[in-house]
Amino acid sequence: MELSVILAVVIGLLAGGVINALADDLPLRRNPRLPRYVPEAKKAATHSPDEAVRAATQIDDEPRPPLAWLGLTAFLFGKRVSPGGVKLNWRYPITEIATAAAMAIAVLAVRDDKFNVIQIGFFLVYVAILILITVIDIEHRWILFVVIVPSAVICLIDALLTTLGDNSTWYQPGIVDALVGGALGFVVFFLFYNGGFLFTYIMGKLRGQEIKEIAFGYGDVMLATVSGLMLGWQALIFAMFITVFLGAFGALIYLLTRALLGARYSAFTALPYGPYIVLGTALMLLFREEVGRMFGGS
Repeated sequence: MELSVILAVVIGLLAGGVINALADDLPLRRNPRLPRYVPEAKKAATHSPDEAVRAATQIDDEPRPPLAWLGLTAFLFGKRVSPGGVKLNWRYPITEIATAAAMAIAVLAVRDDKFNVIQIGFFLVYVAILILITVIDIEHRWILFVVIVPSAVICLIDALLTTLGDNSTWYQPGIVDALVGGALGFVVFFLFYNGGFLFTYIMGKLRGQEIKEIAFGYGDVMLATVSGLMLGWQALIFAMFITVFLGAFGALIYLLTRALLGARYSAFTALPYGPYIVLGTALMLLFREEVGRMFGGS
């Protein structure tokens, strides 16, 4: 195995540990800290309408010993459970392994193209950002501005510093393309966002009951904006097509799974859409040429 891939795996495991710590603290509106044992009940309390329940999220957690800072080592060395009985779930090692694998794939995807160490560094940062967004969205159904705003700034810095241009097989957007892409992502998903409100309003009137869930949250709008800044407007168009297709496919799989398990489907159940935007973005970020050929490009 090449040294660059091994290094990407190591960086990915460490980044996965950071992602886990941020995914614990940021939804609870706490400043990032060293890894701790966070009770599942405390994570769930972030959505409670009860102020007293939400106040419980501010109670301090048990710090993890250094050997348990990574979920993977916590599981391997018997540090999964804290002295107080709080148990780390499987999200921790899975996130670390997934981040390591994704970063290795990112390095492998670009190794035959014009090599730019700084650009590879940005790609690895993007992988970490996209996985952090996915973890928080799946666990809390939130896409946080505290993640989105710094991500947008990083994308703009990338567009200013590391544009490879059309003379490279690995095209990255310049600042104009990035800004146009960000504007396009915002406008399209803002229309989806408002269309979701209109749809739920009409369906609520037809059903004679209030529907509180909406198809797209405003966090999805901001994530699409970051996707446009990251990819540029041309690649974003492909990413949006992929996102819509994956979203429909994911909803179908969800319905089939519930049917096979004998569980009833509740109409207008909210499903996190952020992971589909993330996947469409990641595919266009790392496999731009391959996806273009699939869609009939040269």
